[in-house]
Amino acid sequence: MNQTTTESNDSSLDCFLFEEFIAQPDSKNHSQQVYLFENALRQLDSILKKRSVRRIFLVLDEMAWRSSGADEILDPVFATRQVTRFTKFEPNPKIEDVERGIAEFRRQEHDLIIALGGGTAIDLAKMIGAFSCQQEPARELATGAASLRGLGPALVAIPTTSGTGSEATHFAVVYVDGQKYSVAEPSLLPDIAMIDPFLTWSLPPAITSTTGLDAFCQAMESIWAVGATEESIGYATEAVVLAYKNLPQAIHDSTPESRLAMCRASHLAGKAINIGKTTLPHAISYAITSEYGIPHGAAVAMTLSGALAFNMGVTEKDCLHPRGSTHVKKQLKKILDLLGVADVQSACLAIREFMNRVGSPGTLEEAGIETEEELKHLAACVNLERMSNNPRTASPENLLEILNGEIFRN
Repeated sequence: MNQTTTESNDSSLDCFLFEEFIAQPDSKNHSQQVYLFENALRQLDSILKKRSVRRIFLVLDEMAWRSSGADEILDPVFATRQVTRFTKFEPNPKIEDVERGIAEFRRQEHDLIIALGGGTAIDLAKMIGAFSCQQEPARELATGAASLRGLGPALVAIPTTSGTGSEATHFAVVYVDGQKYSVAEPSLLPDIAMIDPFLTWSLPPAITSTTGLDAFCQAMESIWAVGATEESIGYATEAVVLAYKNLPQAIHDSTPESRLAMCRASHLAGKAINIGKTTLPHAISYAITSEYGIPHGAAVAMTLSGALAFNMGVTEKDCLHPRGSTHVKKQLKKILDLLGVADVQSACLAIREFMNRVGSPGTLEEAGIETEEELKHLAACVNLERMSNNPRTASPENLLEILNGEIFRN
């Protein structure tokens, strides 16, 4: 990765411009330019001019467009170009919205796709662009019945939250007939990511909290994940520190520094899971969100301390990591060091105190989910694919202990 650092108009803030490369199946390099600094969005016009872009397909979260202030910056940019706006999609990408987007995209030629909003807008844009140049139906591509071949149009991702990290990943999530699928392909990584903390200033505290918690959990899980590498752990380590130090202030008393720090934490966490992927807390979280309407980041964080305590008890008999239980515990010790504590119980307390500071329930019990029937149902709904990336095998009984907090009390 090549990195240059320049100074912004505010000398207390750093500007980050990255150029990153990811290998494609055809051995060609797919580059990603990342603009991460205050007022980064104002660079879009010059980027479009350099690429001679005249026709844009815009996947747009209309609420984020208006509330973030992006409209005032980009209306003049789009006024001189032909723009097809794709809006009115539901939260959490649905295959019906993908299919509708593909039909809209194919009606005329477009030079480039721009996605502006949260993870839903960016994931939809990834799939609309990639699927639109395939012959197979979108449903087959989404469910894995057919494979993606070739590159779609260039994609510019502009996140308006600090949490999903979708602008930094080569996968997208979609729901088909109520079932969640993850589409993974190196070409889904956006060509350009524009991460401007200005766009996050209007976020209400609750959204700042839950999206920030998602980034924090992504980073924590990336440190102990079976698929982690030294590179992904490096990204994750910095993201944990940034989120732990800056999320409470970004929620309660925002400053330019805290908002920029959370944008960077989110992006680095996204880069970490792009390599190492997520683990047990994410695997459990989806049912918590779908069954009880608890926002994703908060749902993941509820079992983070329990998962940490559970993984710390790994042995050679139940270890899934190819480097063994000693290596796993070494990685977990890094988390204790990042939190500034000496043992796992103190780490679990620190995580719960952190959640309290950001206004999120620390446990399922605090969220009113406490009956044995409810917890058993959640344990039965765990995403097995992500469980295979957790360093310790978890039985249904283990999951129940994590959900009801017994693992922490033990």
